[in-house]
Amino acid sequence: MKDDGVFLLQDIRTSSHVHQNLDHPMGTFIYAVSCLHCMTVSLANDGEGLGAAWGEEQANELLNEAGFSRIEVKQLEHDIMNNYYIAR
Repeated sequence: MKDDGVFLLQDIRTSSHVHQNLDHPMGTFIYAVSCLHCMTVSLANDGEGLGAAWGEEQANELLNEAGFSRIEVKQLEHDIMNNYYIAR
């Protein structure tokens, strides 16, 4: 990526801390999909298998580790499921 490039990441809007997701309107569904789809696809492709609903805190941490120093997290009014990370 060029130095002035922008990386856009879309991920499920959750916290990395399970107790903060207990009241999430789709929490049970999110954890089920994360365990049965996301984890298995990651592990099958030699990925890290980051865990069920790895969340905003871990996404920010991994983007920082990848060298992105400016990260904005945005939501769309009509989209209750996702965070959009704009990383530079």
